[in-house]
Amino acid sequence: EEQFVESGGGLVQAGGSMRLSCTISGLRSEEVAIGWMRQGPGLGREGVACLGVRGNRAYYGASMDGRARISSGDKKGVAYLQLDDLKPEDTAEYICAVNYPWCGSSLVVYHAWGQGVQVTVSS
Repeated sequence: EEQFVESGGGLVQAGGSMRLSCTISGLRSEEVAIGWMRQGPGLGREGVACLGVRGNRAYYGASMDGRARISSGDKKGVAYLQLDDLKPEDTAEYICAVNYPWCGSSLVVYHAWGQGVQVTVSS
């Protein structure tokens, strides 16, 4: 069973940046895609970004409009999400997730996910 450790959330002013980290243990396969979703207050989940199997390609949802960048760490099961030029409407819980072996449909379909970290952007 996958275990997620997410970190890096918090409060930031509009225009600022934030880097989220995710470390996953218990992966079932090396053929895995790692991604991030977000869920704002009273809203459904949105796909933010997903890194394809072996990190060969990154996919991005429309929600961040080019202001997000996903990357993998040096170790297996580690991924980062860089968020830039943050806006108040980016306030949400950001959730790290995995899917086997490819990124899921609309970047919101995943096999397993973590508890999420809160990102709050003040105006």
